[in-house]
Formats: sequence, structure tokens, C-alpha cells
Amino acid sequence: MAESPRTIRRRIKSVTNTRKITKAMELVSASKMRRAVASVLATRPYAEAAWRAVSEIAKVTDPTLHPLLSAKGDTKRVLLIIFTSDRSLCGGYNAQILRTVAEYLRNQGNEVDIIAIGKKGQATLARSKRNIVAAFEGLANNARVTDIRTVADMSVGDFTAGKYDSVQIAFTDYRSALIQKPVIRQLLPIMRIGELGSVDEAREGKPPRSGGQDLETTPGGATEYLFEPSPRAVLDQMLPRLVEAQIYQALLESAASEHSARMMAMRSASDAASDMIDDLTLTYNQARQAGITREIAEISSGKAALE
Repeated sequence: MAESPRTIRRRIKSVTNTRKITKAMELVSASKMRRAVASVLATRPYAEAAWRAVSEIAKVTDPTLHPLLSAKGDTKRVLLIIFTSDRSLCGGYNAQILRTVAEYLRNQGNEVDIIAIGKKGQATLARSKRNIVAAFEGLANNARVTDIRTVADMSVGDFTAGKYDSVQIAFTDYRSALIQKPVIRQLLPIMRIGELGSVDEAREGKPPRSGGQDLETTPGGATEYLFEPSPRAVLDQMLPRLVEAQIYQALLESAASEHSARMMAMRSASDAASDMIDDLTLTYNQARQAGITREIAEISSGKAALE
């Protein structure tokens, strides 16, 4: 049975209102994405400078001087920090990173504890009966370094205390508005995360880095350093800040990826709504034309009966 023109008009109005909402969400997500990408680019020089400073110190000192630099023997317990979103409507952003984490956990023979950053990851991992030692929400909104300091302190404290043999970080690397790549990289013992800061490289046309990079511990040149009060005290101050910088960069990358994925999802929804409105408009015109034709036929039949 064909729908009445009134019912079709109501559907057109409903879909039009939905398109207004998705279009507004697309614009908001685009604005947030631009701010998040700008934050990634703004913090990159600090992360680079911190890494260079620690790398230069490692060249002239013994890496075993500090527990954050020395790799342990057999890896038995692992701490995994996972970044997901607090809200939905962001396409496959959460599904991609959680799929990568699930594969990592299946292949990981060691005991893994999890720090979940974001409601979606926390809920999914809780349903999977994973051991979540801490959970944080709302960090991606106007992210600040102080927001992730608790996560960094927990990671550094538990690692140096010997509770964990390795600390891994799972986040979504922002490559472009269309490409976001979920990755899992080593955080402790300290290793440079290659994906961090790849946004500026993608803009310059350079191939993005992958994997990690160890500290350069080969002595170089005749440079001499004077440590006050001691090399261990200097490293105690610098290395935790370097860990904070890498976690903060991962948070910014994830935030930019989330807003980008939501923007593209809302754009697709707006386009689908436009297509649906076009189809409904065609159906409405056909129904209206059929009604007019029917009325003309009834008038003609009545006139013929009277004659």
C-alpha cells in the first residue's frame, strides 16, 4: 500500500531535522580537530628537545644508572595504557583501537594490567573481564599536561618498584583527516615512540615513522658534561618528564583522531540524509501526481456519467 503524501512530508521533515543535527556536529568536530592538531604541532618541539637532551646524557652515562633506562630480563607482568573516547558517534575509531588491543592481548602470554583512558574502552574491557587497575574520563577535552600526570606517576612508580617489567601504550596515531592508525608501542623502559609527532611529517610529504627508537648510548665526540649534584639526580628529574611528554603526545594524537573520525562519520550521515531526502521528495512528487491524476479521472468519470 502506497504511503500518503502527508506521511511522506512528515518523514522528509524528520530527516531534514536530523541532517541539521549531523551537520552541526560535523562543524563542531572539525573545529575541535583543528585545535587538537594545532596542539600536537605546538608540543612537538618540546618533546623533541626533551628527547635530544636525554639522548645526549645517555651517551656519556651508564644506562643502568636509572631504572627507567635499563631493560629488565624476562617480561612477566605488563602495564598497558589504552586511549579511547568518552562518547560514541565517531565511526570506527574505538572499534579499531580495541580490535588492535584484543589481538595484542590474545598474543600476549604475560599477565597484563590495564589503565583505561576513556569510557568506551573501559566498558568494553570490563565486559571482557580484563584487569583494569585505573580508569580516567574526560582527559581528551582541552587536554593539559597536568591531566595525565597521575597516569605518568602510576606508570613510573609501578615500573621502578618492580611491579611491572614493561609499560606499553595503545593509542590512535593521527595521520590525516581520513587516516588514523591504531598502534601499540613500548613506553618503559624508555623508548621513543616513532608515531608521535608524525602529523607535521605528513603535511610536509615525508613518510611517517613507525616502530620505536632506543636511546643512543654510543659515546660521541669529546663533549664533557658536569652533573650537579649527580647523573642519577639529573635523570630523576628529566626522565619522568620525558614519560609525561610521550603520554601527553599520545593523548593529543588520540584526541585529534577521535574528532576527525567523528567529523567524517557526521559528514557521511549528512550525505546519507541528503540522499534520503531526495528519494523521499521524488516519492512525494509521485504520490502527489498520482493523487492529482486520480482526482482528474474521477471528475472525468462523473462528467461522463451525467452525460
